Amino acid sequence: MRITEIRAAGLRGATPRGGWTRELQADDVVHTLVAVHTDSGVVGLGSVFSSESLVKSALEVLGPICVGADPREPDRISQLMHENTFWLGRGGAITHTISGVDIALWDILGQVTGLPISTLLGGRYRDRARPYASVLIEDAPVLADSLGKLAAQGFTAFKIGWGTFGRVDDATDERAVSTAREAIGPDALLAVDAGGSDAFWAHGFKWAARCADMLSAYDVAWFEEALRPDDMQGFIDLRRVSKIPISGGEVLTRRQDFFRFLSAGAFDIVQPDTTKGGGLSESRRVAWLAEAFGVRFIPHGWNTAIGLAADLHLVSSLPAADLVEYKTGSAYIDDIVEGGFPLDSDGRLAVPTGPGLGVRLNLDALARYAPNHGLFDV
Repeated sequence: MRITEIRAAGLRGATPRGGWTRELQADDVVHTLVAVHTDSGVVGLGSVFSSESLVKSALEVLGPICVGADPREPDRISQLMHENTFWLGRGGAITHTISGVDIALWDILGQVTGLPISTLLGGRYRDRARPYASVLIEDAPVLADSLGKLAAQGFTAFKIGWGTFGRVDDATDERAVSTAREAIGPDALLAVDAGGSDAFWAHGFKWAARCADMLSAYDVAWFEEALRPDDMQGFIDLRRVSKIPISGGEVLTRRQDFFRFLSAGAFDIVQPDTTKGGGLSESRRVAWLAEAFGVRFIPHGWNTAIGLAADLHLVSSLPAADLVEYKTGSAYIDDIVEGGFPLDSDGRLAVPTGPGLGVRLNLDALARYAPNHGLFDV
């Protein structure tokens, strides 16, 4: 069995707002699907948190490394891609694209063996995971309405962030957190994401420490990206004084980057993004590192349905991980796979049990959000 081709198609037309300084528009492409084809006709799917143009350019480099290789060896092929692109962009578009290819290779291995990826990763510790609804901070009435509707749908965990947080004044920040806590009730999980990886993030340690004190009064489960993503010393200092857990890592890539932050004691919770950090092969290594350093692992997932499925399999295969991020209101999650991701009566998501990723694309929705995609053309 050999890899014959890798194709890519960006999703457009329904890109949700991200709260970024340079706000996303509906037709902006920040999520790209990849399809790895084989000579046996089996096709694996992956997702990349990057633009279509960058992914296709990276595939010009990565394709020759992969074509002709046995797709049933996802970890080995991923390491070949990392090792042979050392001078061409460690951690950038190359690594992001490797992430999607790696997910697709695990999907192929699962299809060939008839096993779900979570079993192939070493075994399923759980058959369900708890999704936390990821919600953009807006004016208090809008935020309260959004959170109330999500709670009514069955979500029991929530993360609010970006938008106005840290971008107006302290009173506005506290009003958003107070509004959220009141909307979801005292028992629901509430996390707050400052969005410190935004362009020209202005705040440093003193602001973050003061904000962490405020958040502790509202029983916030973790404070995410309070600082610029490369401010390792700032995270170390913040973790020492904060009463609540400090999290980060969504823009870090490759286990080598995570090792520096974890060994320095920068995070209580580490949050790699499987669709840009190196794929399932690399996220699994980060999870093992986190366990060794006594750090909790919760994957970041501003995502697609393919990325969410990958995260569900990942946390299922880890003994101490049970939370996945669910970007609410995104057609790229809710529409592009058949059946979507329904919550059960406990507010959990089932980990797919079918071979590989265990999800099937809705081809009508795919055609709507990736016109003329050509992912499966013979």
